[in-house]
Amino acid sequence: MNRAGAFAHEMRRRRLILLSLVVFTFLLSLLFLFAGRYPKPGFTFSSIWNQEGMAQSILWKVRLPRIILALVAGSMLSASGFTFQMLFSNPLVEPGFLGVSQGSAFGAALMMVIGASTTVMVQLSATLFGLLALLASYLLAKRFRFGGSLLRLVLSGIAVSAIFSSALGVVKLVAEPTKDLQDITFWMMGGLWNASWKQLFSIIWTVIACMLLLFTFRWKLNLLSLEEKTAHSVGLNPKRDRLILLVVATVGTTLTISITGLIGWVGLITPHLARKLFGSDSSYSLPGSMVLGSLFLLLCDTLGRTLLPTEIPIGLLTSLFGAVVFIIILSLKHQGGKA
Repeated sequence: MNRAGAFAHEMRRRRLILLSLVVFTFLLSLLFLFAGRYPKPGFTFSSIWNQEGMAQSILWKVRLPRIILALVAGSMLSASGFTFQMLFSNPLVEPGFLGVSQGSAFGAALMMVIGASTTVMVQLSATLFGLLALLASYLLAKRFRFGGSLLRLVLSGIAVSAIFSSALGVVKLVAEPTKDLQDITFWMMGGLWNASWKQLFSIIWTVIACMLLLFTFRWKLNLLSLEEKTAHSVGLNPKRDRLILLVVATVGTTLTISITGLIGWVGLITPHLARKLFGSDSSYSLPGSMVLGSLFLLLCDTLGRTLLPTEIPIGLLTSLFGAVVFIIILSLKHQGGKA
C-alpha cells in the first residue's frame, strides 16, 4: 500500500472508531435511563411501559436531565483538558494546574457562605474567580524569571492554586457547620444529584458554544503546540490565539463545575486515551476526547447512583478510576520504552 492509500485507510479507521464511540455512548445513555433504585434496584422497564406516574416522572424529570448533564459535562471537561495539554505541550496539564478549578471552587463556596447560593450567583462567582485565577497565573508568569514561558505559566498556576486552596479553607472555617459547610463539602466531592432541567438549561447553551469554538479551531491546537516561530510562520498570533482558547476552555470548565462540583481526572485521562486511539492530530483526537469524556462520566455517574443504597459522589469515582487508568497508561508507556 502506497503512502496515500495508507493515509486514507488511517483516516477511515479514525472516523469509524469515532462514529462507533458516538453510537455506543448514545445507546448506553438510552439504556441507563432505565437504571436506578426505583421501583427496585437495577434496570426496570415494566413501570415505564405500564404508564406508572411516579416512574415516568423520575425518568423524564430526574434521570434524563442528569444523563444529559453527565454527557455535556464530561465532554466539556475533556475538551478543556485536551486544549490545555496541547497549548502547553504537556500531557500532565489540566485546568486545575493553572488554578482554574480552585478559583472556581472558592467562588462557589463564597456564594454559599454569604447566602447568595442561587444557581445564577454560584455560576457567575465560579466563572469570575476561575477567570481571575487564569489571569493571575498569566500575569505572574510574566514576572517569573525561571524557565521558559510555558514552564513559568505552570509554576505560577501552582502558586495561584495554593492561594485559592488556602482561601477556600478559610471559607470552610467560617461556614455554618450544619448547612453551608455540608453544602461546600458535598460540592467539592462532585455530583449530579441536583441535576434538573432548570440547572441544565442555565449552562448548556454557553457550554455547547465553548465546545463548538474549541472544535472549530481545533486545527490551531496542532500549530500552537509547536514552537512560537513555527506558529508565526503560518500566520498565527500565538499569544493572542493561546489566550483566546484558554479563556474559552476556562469559561466552559467553570460553568460546568458550578453545577457539578469539582470533578477531577476527566480532563487529564481522556485526552491520553484519545491520543492512543486517534493519534496526536487534534482533528480527531479532540472530538475523540470529548466523546470519551462523556462516556467516562456517564459510566461513573450511573455506578454512583445505582451501586449502593446511598449515592457515591461522582468525584470520588472519577478520581479512583482515573488514577487506575493513569497508572496503566504510564506502565504501558514504560514497557514500550524499554522495548
